[in-house]
Amino acid sequence: MKIVYLITGSGGSFYCGNCYRDMLFMRAIRKVEGIKAAAIPLYLPPGQAVDVGFDNKVFFGAISMYLREKVSIFKNMPDFLDRFFSLPPFLKLAANQAGTTRTEGLENLTLNMIEGDNAFKQNEVKRLVKYLEATGKPDIIHLSNALILGLARQLKKHLDVKIVCSLLNEDDWIEEMAEPFRSKAWELIAREANNVDRFVTPSRYYKDFFISKTGLSSETIDIVPLGIDAEFPQAPKNATRPPAIGFFCRMNSFNGFDKITDAFIELKKQNIIPNLKLHFCGGYTSDDKPFISKQLRKIKENGFIKDVKTFHDFQGCRKADFFNSVDVISVPVRKYDGFGLYILEANLAGVPVVQPTTGAFPEIIAAIGGGLIYEPDTVETLVEALTKIMTNNELRHSLAKTGFEKVRSKFSLDKMSRELEGLYKKVLIN
Repeated sequence: MKIVYLITGSGGSFYCGNCYRDMLFMRAIRKVEGIKAAAIPLYLPPGQAVDVGFDNKVFFGAISMYLREKVSIFKNMPDFLDRFFSLPPFLKLAANQAGTTRTEGLENLTLNMIEGDNAFKQNEVKRLVKYLEATGKPDIIHLSNALILGLARQLKKHLDVKIVCSLLNEDDWIEEMAEPFRSKAWELIAREANNVDRFVTPSRYYKDFFISKTGLSSETIDIVPLGIDAEFPQAPKNATRPPAIGFFCRMNSFNGFDKITDAFIELKKQNIIPNLKLHFCGGYTSDDKPFISKQLRKIKENGFIKDVKTFHDFQGCRKADFFNSVDVISVPVRKYDGFGLYILEANLAGVPVVQPTTGAFPEIIAAIGGGLIYEPDTVETLVEALTKIMTNNELRHSLAKTGFEKVRSKFSLDKMSRELEGLYKKVLIN
């Protein structure tokens, strides 16, 4: 069996949960005997570590797609210009601007990608098909999200292939769109879903949410919880270091970066936890910089900036250093998250979490037992939850131990490998 993943790259300037999920899919399925897997980036190079067989070619380059949509003279861009704008230096430049949260002006491009006819030009689709045939036609093509559903119909037309599509946090983008584009996007997804043989999502919450938006049958969506293995041996905690709260995600408003900074300021004012520090890790885009500067300015104005540290590298050994520097992680998102891979990452590093009772968090934390949830979702209740866990060593260590053990047993990469294998076999039989 051969699986090819078509993965929308984020450019690598920030921690992208969906990008990391796609990398984990690759790691998991390559553990299964008899299955070959490859990953082909779309738009931009992949944003996470690429030690798992990502192709060095990028199809449907982000620059040429954008220019065709927004600049009339590029509407029928010749192939040589498309290849020119997809050269690595240009895509690297585009990656530095990637991850915008501004949907204004990109509504039609979003709809075209879901529908496929206008965004994914036939000559580009044929180039991808030719490449897939030359490298060994896959049995299954796995799309990384429902925002590129337009490819499903076109690939099925050219190839005798099954299509699987991941579902996770498409609403982060769609719900920011103004009407009537927002409703139209969900309508198009529901229509184009007929070209997909199976959908897969990591949580019951997101399955139910997606059904509520599209009206899809529950029978068409499988739940495969994400799995993760330790990338590095767990280092012993430094008992002499100051207490620290950590934030591990892209630093923006959607992920509640301002909420964690406000909670930290309040904790410092109360001085219940002497010498408390706040550590950030997860990266950002150029769009995020003004917002981040505003939050750091608040901390500075309150006299606590010396107690803040930013870890600029969110991969590899530096990520391990970050987790070893904190006692608890909190990502108090505004958007309801369909999973939250940072929970698994923190727990596997022996760090408990504190999360609001929104999205999939109650479901995931109940299964793992590696943290606390709080409600209502306010800075005040976040402060209370952080105080509870930071002032109770026995509770904190118990949650850390439980989370570490449950992630290894219930959310391992081996377990995800077996469930993905079962999903793909079911797709080929039906």
